[in-house]
Amino acid sequence: MTGDDLAGRPVTPPGPLEPWPDTVRWQPISRDLIWVELIRLGIGLAVALVVLGAAWALSGHWLLGAAVGAALLLSAWRTITIVRAVRAWGYAERDDDLLVRHGLLVRRLSIVPYSRMQFVDVSAGPLERAFDLATVQLHTAAAASDARVPGLRPAEASRLRDRLTALGEDRAEGL
Repeated sequence: MTGDDLAGRPVTPPGPLEPWPDTVRWQPISRDLIWVELIRLGIGLAVALVVLGAAWALSGHWLLGAAVGAALLLSAWRTITIVRAVRAWGYAERDDDLLVRHGLLVRRLSIVPYSRMQFVDVSAGPLERAFDLATVQLHTAAAASDARVPGLRPAEASRLRDRLTALGEDRAEGL
């Protein structure tokens, strides 16, 4: 439904994801996740450059040199998007559900009712542990609705896991 403002200009209501719901208090994730993602990118880039560089040195074909240049350009672009993507992550705890937002070009807002949670998982790979980070993974009956919150400090991840588990049990008993 559209209307006009006081000056007669057309006003369109915001879409369902624009802006993110401002009635909740969004919790950001740790910016240290940027370093974890950049290191992952660096490792992948190093492997790709070694393979492409060796193939280019052996064959001398110009396409392999162009592939090296393209890999470097894509990595520079990905570096910028990693920083922005990590800043886009957030979560909010409400009375009956957990909201998780992320995404730059394609924004995603997941709303997970506490009563639908089957279990909550906390994980931390080697890079995450090196930066003192963990990921909370929410599992529901529908596999497509699983949500995750990366880049949390282990204490916050444990607190969130325990709170979500307790709320999930309370809400499930009420069904």
